[in-house]
Amino acid sequence: MALVVYWYDFVCFAIVGISIIAALWVIWRKECARECRTGTKYESLLPTRPDDGQSLASAQPGHVGTDMLWMSCWRGVHPGVLLVIRLVSGLVMAAFLAWDIEVWTADVYIYYTEWTFTLVIIYFAIGTIVSAYGCIIHSKRQGVENEEQAAFVPHSGDGRSTDINFRSRANGDTIKLQSYYEQEQFLRRAGFWGYAMQIAYQTCAGAVMLTDIVFWCLIVPFLSIQRFSLNLLMGCMHVLNAVFLLLDTSLNSLPFPWFRLSYFVLWSCTYVIFQWVLHACGYSTWPYPFLELSTPWAPLWYFSLALVHLPCYGFYSLIVKAKNVVFSRLFPHAYIRTC
Repeated sequence: MALVVYWYDFVCFAIVGISIIAALWVIWRKECARECRTGTKYESLLPTRPDDGQSLASAQPGHVGTDMLWMSCWRGVHPGVLLVIRLVSGLVMAAFLAWDIEVWTADVYIYYTEWTFTLVIIYFAIGTIVSAYGCIIHSKRQGVENEEQAAFVPHSGDGRSTDINFRSRANGDTIKLQSYYEQEQFLRRAGFWGYAMQIAYQTCAGAVMLTDIVFWCLIVPFLSIQRFSLNLLMGCMHVLNAVFLLLDTSLNSLPFPWFRLSYFVLWSCTYVIFQWVLHACGYSTWPYPFLELSTPWAPLWYFSLALVHLPCYGFYSLIVKAKNVVFSRLFPHAYIRTC
């Protein structure tokens, strides 16, 4: 049976439609308009050249440099640590998702949990690729630094040291120029991936908070859903997503600007529209009771769901701010404060 539309359903449609328009407007104001004003050929997440001397504090809010995609916020921590954590996190979550699909089939994707779980896996996949390339860049930079240090090692005063130093500096300049060119190319290629990684990260943060809070605070204690039974698999899927993401947050250097809440809103609106399309095509079961359109309380539920995005995203934003404040005070020489 197709979806039956009542007069109060148009209020729900309006709530979702206004949310989409507002999110797109914020994205245009903060992302697109800024790129038009600067006229830079770099993506908005990669605004600076590698040797321009800009500090993190001088960057515009919401921007991240290339190094921030794969460098840790802890001094002395090798980029390979983030690479391993992202790789292992992605593989473990992918194994649980495969287990979930094997038990419930692909129909499990009617649930917001699986959408969010998959998005977190995608973030870790992109992060693994970026971190792997970052390790290569890091090793090349170490090689350049070693060459430059070797060029200034004192030698015996027999006249040959000047020639050796000159050749060493020349070789160092050649390697440095080559490294700069490769970094320039990496900046151009990383524009899209840096943008995608940052969007996935902040969308995941809000979506994971929404998923786990609704599940543990609303569905488990109060709601009875068809085919629902709390088991090990379901419990792990509503815990591991937050655990792995928080572990990555504790080590990464990515900023967390408020305006990218818009991507989180678009993500949730896309899921709601997906549900509407399914039911318009004859699917009869709603995955969550508060998404049903056949009740006069639907507008209130939809309005409440729209509002709850603010505290969910804000809670994760507070976690990032707390990380910067607490760690920078407890470990002032080891922690690098981010935006």
